[in-house]
Amino acid sequence: MDTFQFLTHGFAEALQWHNLLFAFVGVLIGTAVGVLPGIGPMSGVALLIPVTATLTSGLDPESAAASSIILLAGVYYGAMYGGSTTSILLNTPGESSSVVTALDGYQMAKQGRAGAALSISAIGSFFAGIVALIGLTLLAEPLSSVALSFGPAEYFSLMILGLCAVSGLAGKSRTKALIMTVVGLLIATIGMDNVSGVARFTYEIPVLYSGIEFLTVAVGLFALGEVFKTILENEKTDGTIARVERILPTKQDMKDSSGPIVRGSLLGFFIGILPGAGATLASFFSYIMEKKISKNPSKFGQGAIEGVAAPEAANNGASGGAMIPLLTLGIPGSGTTAILMGALIMYNIQPGPLFFTDHPQVAWGLIASMFIGNVMLLILNLPLVKIFAKIIETPTKYLLPIIIAISIFGVYAVQFTVFDLLLLIGCGVIGYFLTKNDYPVAPLVLGLVLGPMIENNMRRALTTSNGDFMIFIEKPISLIFILIALLWMTIPIILKMKGRNVVINEEA
Repeated sequence: MDTFQFLTHGFAEALQWHNLLFAFVGVLIGTAVGVLPGIGPMSGVALLIPVTATLTSGLDPESAAASSIILLAGVYYGAMYGGSTTSILLNTPGESSSVVTALDGYQMAKQGRAGAALSISAIGSFFAGIVALIGLTLLAEPLSSVALSFGPAEYFSLMILGLCAVSGLAGKSRTKALIMTVVGLLIATIGMDNVSGVARFTYEIPVLYSGIEFLTVAVGLFALGEVFKTILENEKTDGTIARVERILPTKQDMKDSSGPIVRGSLLGFFIGILPGAGATLASFFSYIMEKKISKNPSKFGQGAIEGVAAPEAANNGASGGAMIPLLTLGIPGSGTTAILMGALIMYNIQPGPLFFTDHPQVAWGLIASMFIGNVMLLILNLPLVKIFAKIIETPTKYLLPIIIAISIFGVYAVQFTVFDLLLLIGCGVIGYFLTKNDYPVAPLVLGLVLGPMIENNMRRALTTSNGDFMIFIEKPISLIFILIALLWMTIPIILKMKGRNVVINEEA
């Protein structure tokens, strides 16, 4: 009953006209931020903190904090909606968690099903947002205590499981997928070591000291790789390759998507609670899970609507889940929530166990505004599906320069270096040759994302155990993750060997 009363007071705060305006502006800007490759929710939220401080200068400190965090949170989950748009239409991930969406979303667009893909993406995002907010309202404190029990050993084992599961993203060859995963891990080691301060694989080139930017590689491999493929293979489509035949999804599309949306929402929410896991890992895991349980896994990568519904639901569920450790423990679960935490501290509000007690106006006003913001996003995105879908009817001679311009602008807006523009072009060329020879690029991207997390958590775990590797087996949760990872790798090999033996025996 107390929770319901607090939520009612939160809606009273969120439904004030100025907070409704802040929520709308936040989700609108967030959608635009998600569409632009390279900017992402983290950069968008950071850029808007000074703006919100100016806009709320006339309010009392508590109301100013509530209004500011409502706008900034709107940018955060709005970007999760918008990130799918260019992934589906242009094969250009708007931000890192939309990389997986491009695998099937772009194929759907090429088949004339862009409207269905965008609609399912919006519906899945809305459902996941509501699920995550209900979970945030009811389960914040008990779930945070579970996440708090995860130490560095458990996180290391979870990331290892993620790398083993990447075999589900393999093309025709699991060996090629593992090769690409290792390449991603190697690229992740470039730069300054956070612990010792030693430069690794930088060759005294100053720009490499900060490491290789994830989105530069992702946009290059996916977006520019597609551009080079179109140019070098003379794919002249004149707008017919991706003609939009239907805007709304069919009944069959809704039936195929309902299960993945529910599963992706729940999986994303629980992964989002774990600090450091984030929406990118949630979207990869949900895609892998759907491919594993599908009766026809070969359709994934060929335009399966489940491959759009699951990761889009997962990344939005994760964005809601990531708010739990931030608000109840004061532990940011991702880079974006770290910036949101900084914004709250700027208003002398400390997130943590006493946050809901000391600042109920801010806490419950934020939760209520996220309900309202999700409704706004659904209303905003569904009518715009037709407008977004028109993009892919643009003739290739106009579309390719647009993709190149968006990619270059997105990367340069984050890095401000010519080196990253050259790296972007280089990754585009490499992406074309990798795809042409059936080397999947998604495992490389996942290796690049998980590499720093794996290294940092392994070193932290070994520091606490004085270099004893048994810590990864002695911890029960860590041991479970390692066993699942081993089974994930060995069971398909055993089944393949059994099938081979059956064939040999039959021939004999």
